[in-house]
Amino acid sequence: MEAKNVYIQALEAEQRGDWKHAHELVQGLVTAEAAWVHAYLHRVEGDTSNATYWYNRAVQPVCSTSLSAEWNALYQELGPIGRNDT
Repeated sequence: MEAKNVYIQALEAEQRGDWKHAHELVQGLVTAEAAWVHAYLHRVEGDTSNATYWYNRAVQPVCSTSLSAEWNALYQELGPIGRNDT
């Protein structure tokens, strides 16, 4: 079994209530995917201006769905990254 990528690790940490660890996992990464997770995390904490900044860095529209819907979208989109499945 392959290890989960850092984006999924961050999403799962946030779901466990460890926002700080989730944030630490993605804050130093310079990818659009990390920026998208970063935006979501700031949205979770209620920091909409910071979330907007990170959505722009991710080249994603500012999310207006529920947090749960966005979490699911992120998980589905980012889960396969790094897998060698064909």
